[in-house]
Amino acid sequence: QVQLVESGGGSVQTGGSLRLSCAASKTAWSRGWLGWYRQKSGTERDRVALKYGGGDNTYYADSVEGRFTVLVDNAKKTIILQMDSLKPEDTAMYYCAACQYFTSSGSCGNAYWGQGTQVTVSS
Repeated sequence: QVQLVESGGGSVQTGGSLRLSCAASKTAWSRGWLGWYRQKSGTERDRVALKYGGGDNTYYADSVEGRFTVLVDNAKKTIILQMDSLKPEDTAMYYCAACQYFTSSGSCGNAYWGQGTQVTVSS
């Protein structure tokens, strides 16, 4: 029943980089949207970066545009989040996500979630 398994995360200083990986099951891989959400303490889970449309399209949150890169490796069924130029405000729990559809608010419908991995960026 485990559909998404995350690895990576950790602690870095401002300006550093981290690379998150998510191994997906065949079922999770069949979802239309594949990528990453994050949840900061006391907040809702927000979209960060996702691939969709067969990987031809990419969504990035404004706060990470130009710094984060989401990649999908079809052969390995792996979702990658390369995070560069990290800032303290990037500190959050990061969740790999596979979404079948989205609500009007951007939440992940019929979601499969990774277990979460903590990213902490110190100043």
